[in-house]
Amino acid sequence: MKTKITVLDAPSNLGLRPPSLDQLPGVWQLSKALRAKGLLERLKASDAGEVASPNYSTEPDLSTGFRNGTKIVDYSKVLANKVANLIEDNRFPLILGGDCSILLGSMLALRSRGEYGLCFIDGHDDFAYPKNNKNFGFYAAAGLDLGLVTGHGPDELVNINDMRPYVSTSNVVALGFYNDPADATDYETEAIYQTNIKTIDIDKIHNVGAQHAALLALEHLKKQNIKGYWIHLDADVLDQSIMPAVDSPNPKGLMYGELVEILRVLLRSDSAVGMEITIFDPEFDPDGKYAVEFVSAIAQSFHP
Repeated sequence: MKTKITVLDAPSNLGLRPPSLDQLPGVWQLSKALRAKGLLERLKASDAGEVASPNYSTEPDLSTGFRNGTKIVDYSKVLANKVANLIEDNRFPLILGGDCSILLGSMLALRSRGEYGLCFIDGHDDFAYPKNNKNFGFYAAAGLDLGLVTGHGPDELVNINDMRPYVSTSNVVALGFYNDPADATDYETEAIYQTNIKTIDIDKIHNVGAQHAALLALEHLKKQNIKGYWIHLDADVLDQSIMPAVDSPNPKGLMYGELVEILRVLLRSDSAVGMEITIFDPEFDPDGKYAVEFVSAIAQSFHP
């Protein structure tokens, strides 16, 4: 990696459902927790500060159908400007979320500069809409972010600044997700397979090996007419046995060694232009154990 790693906090929890009526999602503390365990020092990264998030609302947003949808639009614009400026300054932005809805700001930033790709490393495909609209107004953007950035959703969210889609489906690799068969009853789990998205699910990773799976992802992205690619890392891609500090623990995820192998392949390419980390929730990690292990894996990925 030739460009300077620069850490930017995006502590948004706007895209998640509240864990309970009197509790807000704790992922806004992700950046604070990872910084406290020495992430910047281990990466020898510079500090770009924070893009403060609007206040979370529990009320429905009927104009977009998504909880906090209008606020997510506004936040995405501000975050996109910051990310675009970092890239323009020849920096490698490492964005510490927050929930997965920050992907809209990241990809909007890249779309403003041309055509880019996306390596989407997540325990879920974040593409499958509910089969009914009974929760309209309360849809969670953090669970549909891949759908939104590829243009599938309400115009207010998917066409910010008339830039729909922020990334073309053919320029996306979805890596590491597990589609629970039980979800097919209520969600359109088949939808992602009806697109041009390159899918490398958790079963395929375990079949071919983590490093080879990453090479397949890189091979696909290099075939596209893109200027580079962004890496999205959701902590819930990790198995719940090693990463329970997420809102939806993964019963069939990656182990740390596999994650490090994947990230090393993707990060050593000059085509990687930035990365974001999402969903880790320090409220589920009171003694900081999981934050220490997570930071160690990230550091190993950047500096073998």
